[in-house]
Amino acid sequence: MRILIVFRYHNMKITDAIQSFLLYISTERRLSALTVESYATDLRLFAEYIGNTHGISDVEDISHLEIRDWQMSLTEKEQHPNSIKRRLVTLRTFYRFLRRQGIVTTDVMAKIVTPKSPKRLPVFFTEKETARIYTANVFPDSFEGVRDRLLLCILYETGMRRAELLSLKNSSVDFHSGTIKVLGKRDKERIIPIENELSDNIKRYFSLKEQKEGCSDAFFVRSDGSPFTQYDVRKVVKQYMSQFSNADKISPHVFRHSFATHLLNEGADIDAIKNLLGHADLSATEIYTHVSRQHLKETYRHTHPREKRKNE
Repeated sequence: MRILIVFRYHNMKITDAIQSFLLYISTERRLSALTVESYATDLRLFAEYIGNTHGISDVEDISHLEIRDWQMSLTEKEQHPNSIKRRLVTLRTFYRFLRRQGIVTTDVMAKIVTPKSPKRLPVFFTEKETARIYTANVFPDSFEGVRDRLLLCILYETGMRRAELLSLKNSSVDFHSGTIKVLGKRDKERIIPIENELSDNIKRYFSLKEQKEGCSDAFFVRSDGSPFTQYDVRKVVKQYMSQFSNADKISPHVFRHSFATHLLNEGADIDAIKNLLGHADLSATEIYTHVSRQHLKETYRHTHPREKRKNE
């Protein structure tokens, strides 16, 4: 049974309003822990600025003028437009909650203009770079080496998000059907197929994991058996992909871009890719068609005889 969280307070402190909002999105909307953490960070920084700069502690006393001032301060700090845009999205969601609960009555965000983000294509690893995960002799023959290599393989071969990777349990893998059950945004489940070699690597990792006492049932664990964190995932990706790739950006999410881009380059149906990625809307997947077109242009420019002569 769903529980409706309703608050009817006047002169509510900003910090109390933020805690009420975080409780709502974690229990009622059931957003992931990473998403809740992101909202919490943005709102904490906002509250600190409003308190330190304007001396305001009650949420009802904040107007669009203070919010514009905060937005300007972010711009002056030369924060990327995407970061500012994300923080404003957080604030809009926060104030929508406050109005719905009757904590504020005015839409202070109505006069706030969100900066336009520069359109950039997703960064991805090349197929040669990802192939080195399987061929390079850099992974130690130990629990840690087997685990780290498997982590990179799963990111690349499934395209799952970092939060989804961290939510995996031992029971998420069905060896009989050759699939992994992934818990996506808003607890939406999807099934991703895995090939035999990946399945065998998971079995090998599980056998090593079983030798550890008091090991967590989280899929990926540290050497002491405790669950992996987002920092651990990022560290593993940086450690190895910095050796394999010259990409402008190296992060767990680049594997997701690589997964989709490589599938498109090999002729996969975009609707199938949408389902594998867990996108709710096809428009979120279509960005990879632009990446694929760019890949075709580069291939043509470097391989067609006429183009090669032009570039010589």
